[in-house]
Amino acid sequence: MSKHPKINAFLHKLFGTTEGDGNMQPKEAIAYSVTGIGQNFICTIIGSYLTVFMTDALGFNISNPFGLGAMAVAWLMLGTRIFDAFNDPIMGSIVDRTRTKWGKCRPYLKWMALPIGIVTILCFLPWFKNDVGSFAAISIIYIIWSMVYTVADVPYWGLSSAMTNDTTVRGNLLTVARLACTAAAGLVTILVPQITAGVTKKFRDPETNLLIAEYASQNAETLRYTYFIIAIVLVVLSLPMFYYGFKNTKEYCQSDENPPSLKHNLGLLFKNKQLLLIVLSGILGGARMVYTYTGGLYFCKYALASRGGENLYGILTMLVVPGGLIASVLCPWLTKKFGKKWSFIGSHIIGAVAMVIMFFMWDFGAADFRTGGIAVCVICLIFVGIPQGISNIMTYAMIGDTVDYLEWKTGERAEGICFAMQTLINKVGMAIGAFIGVIAYGMSGISADNPMGSMTSDGLNKMWLMLVLSGVVSFIACIIPMLFYNITEKRQRQMVQEIAERKAAAEAATVTAEA
Repeated sequence: MSKHPKINAFLHKLFGTTEGDGNMQPKEAIAYSVTGIGQNFICTIIGSYLTVFMTDALGFNISNPFGLGAMAVAWLMLGTRIFDAFNDPIMGSIVDRTRTKWGKCRPYLKWMALPIGIVTILCFLPWFKNDVGSFAAISIIYIIWSMVYTVADVPYWGLSSAMTNDTTVRGNLLTVARLACTAAAGLVTILVPQITAGVTKKFRDPETNLLIAEYASQNAETLRYTYFIIAIVLVVLSLPMFYYGFKNTKEYCQSDENPPSLKHNLGLLFKNKQLLLIVLSGILGGARMVYTYTGGLYFCKYALASRGGENLYGILTMLVVPGGLIASVLCPWLTKKFGKKWSFIGSHIIGAVAMVIMFFMWDFGAADFRTGGIAVCVICLIFVGIPQGISNIMTYAMIGDTVDYLEWKTGERAEGICFAMQTLINKVGMAIGAFIGVIAYGMSGISADNPMGSMTSDGLNKMWLMLVLSGVVSFIACIIPMLFYNITEKRQRQMVQEIAERKAAAEAATVTAEA
């Protein structure tokens, strides 16, 4: 904590905390956010670039041992993520049953940092080839990575609810943490394409920016080692951040009750109907940002090769960031003015409208943007970032509220199992996004007969349709469950007060009985 009174006052105002009141302090909130930065360094290199590593560096885009081309990669990403998503409730239950001197969430930041780092590097081993053994090895390592990452991710997000039960403070904590996470993910997303495009530039035609056939093998080998080095660098940067978060946070909201069983915890999930609505919304919204993830990278790299290719992907991502950052900064005000629910719904309507406008900026006859279409899409992408920023914060804050709701309804507090649903949302969303992105890539016209990356007009049109319309549908679909969500800010405060009163009454009754 800073020794300067003005800085201290600013930090306390930022997080809504009070100095010396025995609750969460700004130092802990900052440490929590730092861990999120490290976590997103690793998550982004895997979530956004393992697919690209497999298709572009290893050549599974045009051929693979199963004769499915890019589809084999798409199904691997989808299947692994969905499989792993259902591990989250199990991990959530384990977290709720964890009892250590450090709490139930924090220890996993320490224990899992190194395993996550090691497996992340193994995913990008440059010695992999386009053969059965390599595909099987990557599949197994990726499954292991997903499971190991779960062991750290579930308790990390559960920690926010264990650090404070004040919905305003928790909302501010998550706002800052998600801003840090967004910045970290954005940095990786922007820099990696710049690096890979730079090191492979010599293998591309200066005019078309397409890969020169005779340099295909050198290009692939360069990409393999580049991704490997990037993964090592990100892991080295991330590990100290995990340990810093462990050392400098504290769990203030702990239960002294006996740890519940997995069966019991799963039963609690179905009693928490408000949480299930959030989960359904998150899954339905899985494809809303596919254009700015893997699918967007493929579109820029191949469809827009002559206009900058991979370098444009960094610009595209940066366009989404301002809207997200503005929305994130405004989240406390939006929550106070409209509530979490209607802020979420309103922002996603804005995102859907922006995507619809983008759809009509494409000339299907010419398989290219209409006059002025790129400029309009630039503006639209900024607005697409608004619901992304809102969702990144509001869903975590709302899940925190459902933890209080569950305790109010059942008398049991289960941060682990509840926040496991957020990681499930993230994983299923990433799976759907990667799947659609690779499907769009597979429909583009790149094949064994056209391996160098030029797309047909029909392929370009199909890719645009897939990327944009899937986003529109996803934006609209994720709104529907939220219409039934009914935990308002006022109701959450009432629930917390009732919980406190119940605990006080129970303690008083115990004292009376003992007397």
